[in-house]
Amino acid sequence: MSAWPRPTTADIGLRAFAPSMIRLFDEVTIGMQNILISDESAVTSDGLIRHTAQWNVSIPLGNQDYEMLLVHWLEEVLYRAEVHRQWCVACNIMIRSTEEQLQAHASVSWVNADDVLQEVEIKAVTTHELQVFEVEAGKTAVSKWEEVPDFAGPGWVADVVFDI
Repeated sequence: MSAWPRPTTADIGLRAFAPSMIRLFDEVTIGMQNILISDESAVTSDGLIRHTAQWNVSIPLGNQDYEMLLVHWLEEVLYRAEVHRQWCVACNIMIRSTEEQLQAHASVSWVNADDVLQEVEIKAVTTHELQVFEVEAGKTAVSKWEEVPDFAGPGWVADVVFDI
């Protein structure tokens, strides 16, 4: 596991670590899904019929590009589950930049959301304490939470807080 729930004052936070920016988006996505799903569904979802799809989001280039792309991506995952009943169980994301946009293109494996027992509902992906940063080789991202380990670089770290 490369994503850990972390304490916040009123909401649910998540810290994830991955060797690359692309893998970081994957880890945060599955970490968020694991927060939402019941322990029983986490075990039984492996036996459900999987479908595949291409999900895409984009944002205009600007400040906090990766952070805001991550927020939009996670909102898309929540939207797909709520509106289209497509529960993401795995993803492989590619990030691409054009002159005007930053884009996330994902190959997604999903199951019917009606077959998954959700224990928590996320109302929103917030920008509170949101950060995405690189940890260089030989450096360590020290955790300020007992429940979350320190991460030794090289790699990428994301902190996200969800409004529940």
